[in-house]
Amino acid sequence: MTSLAPGNSDTETRDVVSTAAVAHAGHDHGGEHADARLFGLATFLVADGMTFAGFFAAYLTFRAVNPLPPGSNYELELVLPAINTMLLLVSSYTFHRAGRGLLRGDGPACRLWLLLTAALGAAFLAGQMVEYFHLPFGLTDNLFASTFYALTGFHGLHVTLGVICILIVWWQCRSGGRVAASTPFGLEAAELYWHFVDGIWVILFGILYLL
Repeated sequence: MTSLAPGNSDTETRDVVSTAAVAHAGHDHGGEHADARLFGLATFLVADGMTFAGFFAAYLTFRAVNPLPPGSNYELELVLPAINTMLLLVSSYTFHRAGRGLLRGDGPACRLWLLLTAALGAAFLAGQMVEYFHLPFGLTDNLFASTFYALTGFHGLHVTLGVICILIVWWQCRSGGRVAASTPFGLEAAELYWHFVDGIWVILFGILYLL
């Protein structure tokens, strides 16, 4: 009968412990990598927010120096922009539901909420185009018009990119895709970007349409 030497048992134990430690270290490294990517995205969004802040400052400065008289052609309608605001606010909620569905492992629900979020974003863009067609001023009429189109157009570009990102994440959330409950970074990054875009619009709506 062959017996197992105590030295061999100790060696096997050390091998198992070493393997577990390497796996745990790899997992921690992956988490740190994901955190670094989110930090990089947050840094980009802060810089992007500063660009919007410059537009806001330019617009507010123009309004302070050249106040618009009551009843002028530059008074903007509120109904359509208010509807667009509601669309974006609801889309933030639907995106949040998509994230919760992903973490529960409910892929179909996640993809459904993502599609609904993309549809709300597309509806916002359609509403913005309708508003453009009915505005009483053009892009090059004056400084006010140029600033208005620059602000809303720049934000509209962000919404367009956000809708594209949502559709990419939706595709990656399919069975066997790159985005899953164990690898949620793609959805988390897209959701953070989308909430940023929605927050910018709330500020823009208040400055352009309510002041």
